[in-house]
Amino acid sequence: MARSMDVDQRRRTVSEAACRVLARDGIGALSVRNVAAEAGLPPSTVRYVFPTQSSMREHTITLVFDRTRERVDAVPVDLPPRERAHRIVLELLPLDEERVIELDVYLALGNAALTDAELRPALDRVAAEMREWSEEILGLLGVPSADVEYEACRLHALIDGLAMHVVRLAPGEPAAWAVDVLQRHLDGIVGA
Repeated sequence: MARSMDVDQRRRTVSEAACRVLARDGIGALSVRNVAAEAGLPPSTVRYVFPTQSSMREHTITLVFDRTRERVDAVPVDLPPRERAHRIVLELLPLDEERVIELDVYLALGNAALTDAELRPALDRVAAEMREWSEEILGLLGVPSADVEYEACRLHALIDGLAMHVVRLAPGEPAAWAVDVLQRHLDGIVGA
């Protein structure tokens, strides 16, 4: 059992290092040697826990999305519905350094999935979960079920678009405008 836990921890350590390499240096730098150096591990350990480049990429995108899921799941369920919806939306925007790195990883691996068939299922799971969160947010706001499919597409597209703009802001540049745009959108859905 301890060995299994050790392998799981090594996978996490290597995936976290891969996130940092991807965010800092781009997907071209995602090599066993670079990730091993970033993790402070020998290359043989990286190869042991991730025998293929695809397996390292898939685990890295899964790790990034698991972090997002943990943040969304941590939003208290007993909040008033509008406040819970607002808090979930905030977790989906890159409003701090950790989430900027996560989005950089997601974007790099999303592009890689265009030519890496093994990576595509992981990215499809990410898109499906984003869709579910969009639908949850709309449900919290009382959007009629007949409108949920359309509004979920709009909300997902808006979140993705705002995330792309926010992640490219200069360090220290405020992102409050993006939060305001999202809030106005949600208010407009409810008011319609």
